[in-house]
Amino acid sequence: MKKTFSKIDKPLLLITIMLCSIGLLMVFSSSSISAIHRYNKSITYFFIRQLIFLIVGFIGGFVILFIKTKKYEKLSWLLVIGIIAVLASLLVYGEITNHVQSWFYIPHTGFAIQPSEFAKSFLILFMACYYGRIIKNKPDNLIYYLIPLGIAFIMGILILMQPDFGSAVILLAIGFCIFISLPIEKSNLPKIMLILGVGGVILVLTLLYSGVEILNSDQMSRFNFRNPCQRYTEESGYQVCNGFIAINNGGLTGVGVGNSTQKYSYLPESHTDFIFPILVEELGLAVGIFVIILYALLLYRILKIAKRTYNLRNSIIAYGTFWLFTFHIIINLCGMLSLLPLTGVPLPLMSYGGSSTLNFIGMLFLTQRVAIENNETKYQLELKKLTN
Repeated sequence: MKKTFSKIDKPLLLITIMLCSIGLLMVFSSSSISAIHRYNKSITYFFIRQLIFLIVGFIGGFVILFIKTKKYEKLSWLLVIGIIAVLASLLVYGEITNHVQSWFYIPHTGFAIQPSEFAKSFLILFMACYYGRIIKNKPDNLIYYLIPLGIAFIMGILILMQPDFGSAVILLAIGFCIFISLPIEKSNLPKIMLILGVGGVILVLTLLYSGVEILNSDQMSRFNFRNPCQRYTEESGYQVCNGFIAINNGGLTGVGVGNSTQKYSYLPESHTDFIFPILVEELGLAVGIFVIILYALLLYRILKIAKRTYNLRNSIIAYGTFWLFTFHIIINLCGMLSLLPLTGVPLPLMSYGGSSTLNFIGMLFLTQRVAIENNETKYQLELKKLTN
């Protein structure tokens, strides 16, 4: 066990712990008022639940450290087929919350599972195992290259039908970014891009003329995201404008932990999507910038691990994790700043949420497993050179 821990990326682990700690503090502070007045719970209700999510996530993460990534090859098909079945059943049996049918509630526990969060990671793992196996064989049939993209489209459509636009966009973007980074022979690229283009046109036309409501009226209104304070009576304008007020209140050094005024029902999702404005209000812009720097360092460490891999499977796992975090961070923060529409995307390791927290921690520890295998392979190669 000690030997395994010695090979992990220690800066990445330290950054992970720091972000989780700051997030836990802010979940406690930002949720304290809404827990009492909105949910009729104790002041520590969301804090304790988030602490449970983090403990379970880290325990599961340490288990992941000891599982070789090669072991997932046989499991990846089962995971991806299983999550598609779960996403499909969600449309029938899922609970509707905030106009979205995205959760399965576990009876008598008060906990819920959001399958779309795990779908992103299962897709990354599947693409890593699939392409890691077939590309070295250089198949002549282009269909083999497109199978994971087809699976990604199926997942994306099922998530759009909930409708969860933000998660669907992130999942499809991750799949596309992984695909375009593959070492595919250049002679095959024009044919593949043509097939993708035709498939994209067919998909758009199908959605337009199928009569299916992909986004409800509330979600469509979020695309009108500019000048939020001039649209204060609209939901998206109201939330973002109050986020601006929170950031302005905080100034450089903040008003102090627990002293936010915007968490008093002005920001109804202050402990989830809008946790960053509350952080800036209470701890100041300086700490907000520090958190952004931590995210930049997190992404840098993940990229460093990805570039040091010795096989395509591990490379895709690390790069996929990079894109998972990158899209979540950009979409959440840009939504707060009225640069993109609000999509309900959580801020990694900061926002309250069981499924998202477990998923982010799991992928970080899976990336740590890649780092361990990088160091093991490097040691074996160096030992081989010395013995030859």
